[in-house]
Amino acid sequence: MLDQVVLDREFFERLEEQDEEIARRVAAAGCRCGGRLYRADYKRKPRGALVAAAAEEFVTRYSLCCGRDGCRSRSTPPSLRFLGRRVYVGAVVIAVSMLVLVIERASALRAATGVPARTVRRWRAFWRTAFPETEVFLAAAARLVGFDVERLPTSIVERMSGGASERMARTLALLAPLTTTSVADGARFLRG
Repeated sequence: MLDQVVLDREFFERLEEQDEEIARRVAAAGCRCGGRLYRADYKRKPRGALVAAAAEEFVTRYSLCCGRDGCRSRSTPPSLRFLGRRVYVGAVVIAVSMLVLVIERASALRAATGVPARTVRRWRAFWRTAFPETEVFLAAAARLVGFDVERLPTSIVERMSGGASERMARTLALLAPLTTTSVADGARFLRG
C-alpha cells in the first residue's frame, strides 16, 4: 500500500489548499473572547526526508491572532501538513511509521527514508503509548472499529477508503486535531 502513495508536489498542494480552508473557517468563528481573528502566519522548516522531499517547499504554517486590545490570543488552526510541533511533515511521520513495521533493520530504514533510527523510535513510542491516550484515538477507535493498536498507524490508513494517496490524506485529516491546542474542538473545522 505504501509504495502506491505518491507524496509529490501536487499532494502537498492539495493539503495546503485544505489547510487554507480550515484557517478561513477558524477565522470566521472568531476568538473565544469575541474578537476578530487576523492572519499571523509563520514559517516552518518542514522536513520531507527521502520520502516526501516536495513537502519542504510548503513552509507556511497558517495561524491567526486576535485583534481585540488586551487579548491578542494566537489561534493555530488544525493542519493536514504538519503533525504538531514535529519537524517532519505528518505524511512522513505516518509513512515511515508504517515502513518500520516492514523494515526492521535501522540501517535499512534510514537508507530507504533518510530518517534517523532514533527519530523513528520516538515515533513508534508515540503510536504505542501517547496516541492511544488522546481524544483523537478515541474518535478513531469509534469510527474505525477493529483496527489493530499494535500496527498503528498502518491499521488506520488501511481502514480509510479511496486510493493510497487519498487514504493518506484522510488519515492526516483524522489526526489533524492533534496539530493544535490553541483552537478548542479543532475537529469541528475539519468537517464539511
